[in-house]
Amino acid sequence: MAGAASPGSGDPEDSAALGGYQQELKRTLGPFQVFAISFAFISVAVGIFSTYDDVLQNAGPVGIWLWVVATVGQVLVALVVAQLAGRIPLSGSSYQWASRLANPKIGWGFGWLSFCYLAIAVVAIDNALASQAFMPLVGMRPDEDTARVITLVLLLVQAVVVVASTRLVSLINTCAVGLELALVVVVALALAIAVAVTGRGAAGNLTSRGITENAPHYFDVGGGLMIAMIMGLATLVGFDSAANLAEEAKDPFRSVPRAIVGSVVAAGVLGIVFLICLTIAIEDIPRITASESPVAAIMREQLGPPMERVLLVAVAIAFFGAGTVVMTSCSRMVFAMSRDGRFPAHRLMRRVNPRTQTPIPATVLILVVGLALMVALPGAALLKLITASTILPAIIYGATIVLYLTVRRRLDRKKGAFDLGRFELPVAVCALVWTLASWSSWCHRTRRSSPC
Repeated sequence: MAGAASPGSGDPEDSAALGGYQQELKRTLGPFQVFAISFAFISVAVGIFSTYDDVLQNAGPVGIWLWVVATVGQVLVALVVAQLAGRIPLSGSSYQWASRLANPKIGWGFGWLSFCYLAIAVVAIDNALASQAFMPLVGMRPDEDTARVITLVLLLVQAVVVVASTRLVSLINTCAVGLELALVVVVALALAIAVAVTGRGAAGNLTSRGITENAPHYFDVGGGLMIAMIMGLATLVGFDSAANLAEEAKDPFRSVPRAIVGSVVAAGVLGIVFLICLTIAIEDIPRITASESPVAAIMREQLGPPMERVLLVAVAIAFFGAGTVVMTSCSRMVFAMSRDGRFPAHRLMRRVNPRTQTPIPATVLILVVGLALMVALPGAALLKLITASTILPAIIYGATIVLYLTVRRRLDRKKGAFDLGRFELPVAVCALVWTLASWSSWCHRTRRSSPC
């Protein structure tokens, strides 16, 4: 295998020193750009917009507090992932870590799990962008065929962006993240002011079970309250995407781990503030719960139709940025595996265009996979595939934590790099316990579409 050099040694700007590879990808990403990569994948606005209805329907408004629990748990996972990212900052992230610290066969398994998750995720994100944000924004009626056509166009545009330049991907994500941060803060303040001025809304919503007040088995394992955990679990993932672009980051030993942890912390804090303001602003809980898009409905009632449209524009941009990041991350995984001869057509897939300094064949492959899924799978089958794939991040993170616990004593330590020091063992153990608990939530949420 290429890359016999010890993990974490050598010049942080040189992939040859890190893993025995020739530096082919251009280092253009500064600290904020690396942070934006991870934050764009997480996308607080997109996550809450897509899953808030689940919380209201299964747990009632009080279920938003599970966001805090999910944030704490995912921060623990991010801290463990950051430990590995700060020692082996190479494209391929978990594939590289497992290949070098365990054995190539285990690394191959990590790589394929990540590839499957990312390849499906980009389709899921773009299809949601088409049906949940773009079509309502332009006044189109819900139609599956139309949504598929728009999804195909989005995939093509994102592939062109990813192929053109990592700097362009970074610019788009930086703009999307900046807009999302501003929007969430402004909307939260606007909702708080609207409630204070009009009196429409109530702080008591924060402890209300809403339509689930008399629901049986509410507190059981797999009951309504537990299922509401899905909002945090479905949103606060993908933070390791910064590690997948480590060979394109400046000072990756520091910038990548900080981006991984910082993106989860920022998303967690921003998310709970937004959720509190959003929930207090509900005037009629049963009616909002029954709406197709509770977030948009609350915005429309409290701030008027213009603000609802502003929200849809911002959500659409955030969706697009997230999809672009996922496609970029997936192409880097294919590139990393192909560079070691562990991916079909690896001689082609490892090629990096000398002008754009991006892996064009690997990116085109993600586009082709996305097009195939959209064209070949009927609606029900596509939905089942997307739903089943949502458990893959929990599996990948859990396996990564087990890997870390197994090999942590053999990891090199680099002065100035990210390091938990004496807290690494308790953090990793707590992260593993959390991941096992989150698996249960995922399985109960997805069992209707796919067996766990």
